[in-house]
Amino acid sequence: MNEKKSPIEAAPGNIVRVSSPVPPQLGRGSLASSKDLDDAYELYRRQDVTDIDPKEAREVLRRIDWHIMPLLMGTYLLQYLDKATVNFASVFGLREGTNLHGQDYSWSLSIFYLGYLVAQWPAGYLLQRLPVAKFIGGSALVWGMLTIVTPACKNFAGIAVNRFLLGCFEAVVNPGFVLVLSMWWRHDEQPMRLTTYYSMNGIAGICGGLLGYAVRSLPNCPQLSILPFIGHITSGLAPWMYIFLIFGSISLAWAIMFLVFMPDLPTTARFLNERQKIVAVERVATNRQGVKNHHFKTYQMWQCLKDPKTWILFVMSIASQIPNAAQSSFTSIILETFGFDVLETQYLQIPGNVVQFCSLLLSGWISSHFPNMRCIVMLIGNLICVGSAAALVGLPVGPYGTENRWGRLVALWLCSFSSVGFSLSLTMVSSNVAGYTKKQLTGAFLFVGYCVGNIIGPQTFIDSEAPFYTSAYIAILISYCLKTIMVAVLYFYMWAVNRKRDRGAATYGSGLSAEQEKEAIEQGMQDVTELDNKGFRYVL
Repeated sequence: MNEKKSPIEAAPGNIVRVSSPVPPQLGRGSLASSKDLDDAYELYRRQDVTDIDPKEAREVLRRIDWHIMPLLMGTYLLQYLDKATVNFASVFGLREGTNLHGQDYSWSLSIFYLGYLVAQWPAGYLLQRLPVAKFIGGSALVWGMLTIVTPACKNFAGIAVNRFLLGCFEAVVNPGFVLVLSMWWRHDEQPMRLTTYYSMNGIAGICGGLLGYAVRSLPNCPQLSILPFIGHITSGLAPWMYIFLIFGSISLAWAIMFLVFMPDLPTTARFLNERQKIVAVERVATNRQGVKNHHFKTYQMWQCLKDPKTWILFVMSIASQIPNAAQSSFTSIILETFGFDVLETQYLQIPGNVVQFCSLLLSGWISSHFPNMRCIVMLIGNLICVGSAAALVGLPVGPYGTENRWGRLVALWLCSFSSVGFSLSLTMVSSNVAGYTKKQLTGAFLFVGYCVGNIIGPQTFIDSEAPFYTSAYIAILISYCLKTIMVAVLYFYMWAVNRKRDRGAATYGSGLSAEQEKEAIEQGMQDVTELDNKGFRYVL
């Protein structure tokens, strides 16, 4: 194997100096402390990207997909099921068994996101300082145990504490997976992988709808039950308790598998040999973001706060999640106000989840196979949501709120396209933010917005407005409009920066010379942010 001719040479005092000339368009020679170098930098030095056989790179990608993606998909599915277990268990007597009255049940849902919100900053810091896979797997173990002990809660106070802690530990998954994406896959590969694991929300929703339908069918048709033994338990624990025990046990077993099989970095992957590890690092080095740097850098924190992208993504996240209540905890209530009976409210949720699942996979495929289409796909998905929300606001509902119910039902299903915009906004962090401290802080800001939106959303459903919920539907329409505007602003901001850098580098289009490309990759492996690395180009 040929030794890589690196432009980095060791210098006294634990300082690394860039010895090769740097193109004037990209900046002058720089000093890089050892803490600036990527955790996978030594492996990166051992191979030049130009020596990698494309067939070899495809084989490494195949191995990564087959080993990493199932772990991400299973974990994402279970974290959704665990936080939504209260919805499934409620039909088995959860509210009665825990003495929940009035708004107690609604608050038990909101408190989850309060915990999620509180945990964002410490989770982001620890994801940088600790091995990523071990931290995510350890968090999964804890939330599995929290799910198992839920039956011990006898009142609202117990449920509130349990849900708050569950939110704290599940807060690790989303930002952690965004970081994992940038460690293992190139820019063009990330949308398909992210939307694939994110689509597990739709699968979980389908399972939940089928379970709810089966439970409601038990009195007349017991053979339809997905979990028939739960519906027929007559002794021992209350039936609702078994839901938590079953899902919690599955999560515990899965968390152990995750800890065993999920590597922290490409350099520690047991399913790759030494040569393949080098190829895996070189593949993602072309992102100009590096793999991971575990040193927290204050200047990147301040740059994150000053970066327009941070605040655009923050507002987008809030706007995308305010309508989420209509797609999750209030769906059954909404369908009931349309005039459907209790059984129908269960299975009529399934088409919306199918729309979510299919739209996510389609958007991921388009974004991965056609360059610079992410914002366009987000805009299309958001515009569908705007039209659907306008139908919910504008269609006549009659004196009892039951007119035009099928038209409004289809509009509600189409609102599931909102997942397209939010999921691809996550790739804006994984693909368009460099500097590990800055990346994890930007992700934290995005998920703070996610929590704020999910806390606000349920409050727009005002009991006194039932069955019309006028304020909620207007809030949904305004949120989708705001989100659409923010996507357009983000697109034009990044396009303008790319164009300015292209002019400064004296290149045509968005291409860089071979020397400039090499220097941009080198700076990425030195944990340089996308604002400081003039060879960085945003993926649109």
